[in-house]
Amino acid sequence: MKITEVKDKKTGQEFLRVPKLLYRDDPVWVCPLDKEIASIFDPNRNVYFSHGEATRWVMRDSQGRLAGRIAAFIDRNTAFGYDQPTGGIGFFECINDREAAHLLFNTAKQWLLDRGMEAMDGPVNFGETDMYWGLLVEGFTHPSYEIAYNPPYYRELFESYGFMTYYRQEGFHLDLKKELPPRFEKIARWIAQKPEYEFRHFEWKNSDRYIRDFAVVFNEAWATFKENFKPLEADYIRKTLKKARAILDEEFIWLAYHQGKPIAIYLMYPDVNMILKHLNGKLNLPAMIKFLYLRQRKTMTRARGVLMGVIPRFQGLGVEAGIILHVADVMKRKPHYTEIEFSWVGDFNPKMRKIFLSVGSVSAKHYITYRYLFDRNAPFKRYPIPEETGKEQKA
Repeated sequence: MKITEVKDKKTGQEFLRVPKLLYRDDPVWVCPLDKEIASIFDPNRNVYFSHGEATRWVMRDSQGRLAGRIAAFIDRNTAFGYDQPTGGIGFFECINDREAAHLLFNTAKQWLLDRGMEAMDGPVNFGETDMYWGLLVEGFTHPSYEIAYNPPYYRELFESYGFMTYYRQEGFHLDLKKELPPRFEKIARWIAQKPEYEFRHFEWKNSDRYIRDFAVVFNEAWATFKENFKPLEADYIRKTLKKARAILDEEFIWLAYHQGKPIAIYLMYPDVNMILKHLNGKLNLPAMIKFLYLRQRKTMTRARGVLMGVIPRFQGLGVEAGIILHVADVMKRKPHYTEIEFSWVGDFNPKMRKIFLSVGSVSAKHYITYRYLFDRNAPFKRYPIPEETGKEQKA
């Protein structure tokens, strides 16, 4: 096996080609857009390079054939907030060979060690946690846009190296052909009709206000998860929404207000993977024409719920139900949508898990985010989770 660092256009193209070779016989896998994966490692397009660094490698077997890849990165905003300074690895792809996988892990480990890290999380993203985060271990069905997908054997490759479960994640599927549970709908309509509450969907014509309110809620709601919390700036949200404008539906983004102040948010996209499945990672002129044609044909029948957040003071009061009720009413007007995937919910967030179950969704996919301590004698600490959740999901 030979490892080569990605340093030029040729090796950059090889990095993108590895999964296309490994998944060529997998009918479920969806090839991400080449430009989007490349942008993650472009300092001019990924703001994480302003406070971090990343590199990539590709691996060839003894016959010179591409056999794997891996990336390693350090986010200096969060790396030193743990007992051990912690970097990350991601975009791991490998043939079903333990020796090959361990070589990739060792390469990333050494790079992180050289930069003062003492642990690595993986597989994770050099960016926000809602993209390419965690290893799929159960529910190997259609992957939603920017959600992790991998062969089942990857779990053995990680765990045989010594990676241990840091936390678990779940993806929930909601069948839109079914009615909301009566008890849930009763609570939702009760909160939605209270005069001090107001529910509004996003509008581009008032985007500055909604984006500012979105950031306020996100940063207060997620601050409770201190260990992996990174505040979002309004400018980052603006760029993210503009990037998705071609598929974005204003009625898929909701904000709740109490006496005029923002208290809750919900973000959902049409699942563009249902179109990307036909493009093989390219977005040249023919692919763009095909994209527009498939969008017009309402090929996207699934939506992906990216995140929901409620500031602590209003959690448990039914605000979440009020938002989901409005989303459900929207989907009734768009009957070509048949399913929503809510992804992902960490086992450290049992409140959100209960909300998705109460609306009638089912747990359909399971992921693990691993951690590996370089000092093999150091005590391993799992991400803290409530006691009742720990009983349901073992490490």
